[in-house]
Order: sequence, then structure tokens, then C-alpha cells
Amino acid sequence: MISIREAFQNDLKMIAVFQHKMALETENLELNSVKVEAGVNAVMNDSSKGFYIVAEGNRNIIASMLLTPEWSDWRNGYFLWIQSLYVIPDYRKKGIFRMMFDFVKNKVINSGVYVGIKLYVDQHNTIAQKAYEKVGMESSHYRLFEWNK
Repeated sequence: MISIREAFQNDLKMIAVFQHKMALETENLELNSVKVEAGVNAVMNDSSKGFYIVAEGNRNIIASMLLTPEWSDWRNGYFLWIQSLYVIPDYRKKGIFRMMFDFVKNKVINSGVYVGIKLYVDQHNTIAQKAYEKVGMESSHYRLFEWNK
């Protein structure tokens, strides 16, 4: 059984590990552990920077996602930007992203503050683009994906 929830402070280490894995996998980049943990901790301690959600399976964190707010004067509300999404390889292509997206989408729908969800994606990452389209996001003329309430 997979469950989605907002992250707790004690999830910090695993989220930081996921950031290292993502950087190596996507950009062949070795991150500074101290900086990454401090960065994750900064978000955990200041909700104006954003918040993390995690997916759990068998009492283990199997995915994490950072959501950061961006004010829109055009919409008089905040968009939530999806960032730092990582799903461990054994759980990919099993609907984890969809579950996480639906969790965020419901948060937006039930909020008077949030107006939509956005993310950016490498133009060559067609696998990710198809996943975003499957959950109802659209490519905009700004070359990013968004979903609007």
C-alpha cells in the first residue's frame, strides 16, 4: 500500500539522499551533502520557501517532491511549482507520480490560496512530458507544463 503525505523533519536525511541520487542520475553532478541537507532543512523550517511531500511504501519513503509557491498577480493567488521530484527506480512507472500529483491537485482545489500547479522539464525528456500530460497538465507557450484550477 502506497500513501502520500507532507514530509516531517525526520524525513530530511532521506529527502537529501534523493536529491543526491537525482543530481547524479539526471546531470551526472555530485552535490555537496552539507549544502543539500541545509537546503532541505531550510524548507522544513520556513514554509514560505515551500514544503515537501513523500510517498511511503512498506513503511519506507519511496519518493519525494518539493513544492514551492510563486505569487501570480494575474490570478491573485499562488502557483505551486513541482521541483526535486525523485522516485526510487523500483517504483517508477507504477503510478507514484500520479498519486503525488493528485495529492497536490486536491490541495490546490481545496485551497483559497493556491490557483494551480506548474513545473519545468528538459525539452528532451519526453518520458517525463508524457507522464505530465497523462495527469492533465498542458504544455504552455512558455515551454513549461501547468495545470490550472
